[in-house]
Amino acid sequence: MESKKLALLCRDLAENKKAENTVILDVRNLSSITDFFVITSGATEPHLRAIVNEITDRLREDHGESPRAMDGDANAAWQVMDYFDVIVHVMRTDVREKYDLEGLWGDAGKVAPRRAKEHKPKGKSRAGTAARRKAVGKRKARTARAHLDTATNEQTNHSP
Repeated sequence: MESKKLALLCRDLAENKKAENTVILDVRNLSSITDFFVITSGATEPHLRAIVNEITDRLREDHGESPRAMDGDANAAWQVMDYFDVIVHVMRTDVREKYDLEGLWGDAGKVAPRRAKEHKPKGKSRAGTAARRKAVGKRKARTARAHLDTATNEQTNHSP
């Protein structure tokens, strides 16, 4: 898989588990070790484990990609996954602030964050949307008829 695509996929997988402040640094012009750093944070060690597991499991199962090396045990506040061209750092927020990798690699370009997608309900087709609109339209028509009938009856009852 191309390195930028892998970095973007790692970011998306981390965000599946509510990772915080995920950034991708393009270090191709600064380092011969790797192409991209993906740096993300979690609040607690269990949160970090969930993020790491999501990335490693999904990349292995869906794309046949496994890290060449991993550093940091399951209870560590900083875990690193080395996918050769992409190195993923999953850090507890306080540890990330302390080591400031973004500042250390300040000359690296940042890959633009993903644009917010327009929210579309999952599992609902256009046909379902059209059917809902039709049902809403029918309810509005019934309500309008009921108000009209009420107004007509009031006029009839108050006529001399």
